[in-house]
Amino acid sequence: MTGSSSAKLTTHVLDTASGLPAAGLEITLYRLTGDAREKLKTVVTNDDGRCDAPLLAGADFATGQYELVFAAGDYLRRMGAALPEPAFLDVVPIRFGMAEEKHYHVPLLISPYGYSTYRGS
Repeated sequence: MTGSSSAKLTTHVLDTASGLPAAGLEITLYRLTGDAREKLKTVVTNDDGRCDAPLLAGADFATGQYELVFAAGDYLRRMGAALPEPAFLDVVPIRFGMAEEKHYHVPLLISPYGYSTYRGS
């Protein structure tokens, strides 16, 4: 299905250890089809921990299975976190499905030893 004008995918990242938005964190979006994993784009969060534009919107939006991969370890190291080698959390993948042509918001709350996500608004 091809997306409606209101259908979009967005994300943001909050650093729960510092209580601040995670600025400069790299995120890669993949579309999953069976065993295939197609890279759609890589973005970097802005000063508010958000992307400057929706990850998918308009004609680019399609229902299906997706994966967001957050480069959390790189971000945490850059912020001065003393991470062990290997880090407990380095790359954080979130696989999710979009079954409707609506707004899907998939935020990440991250710290060196834990993370959470949910379907936001």
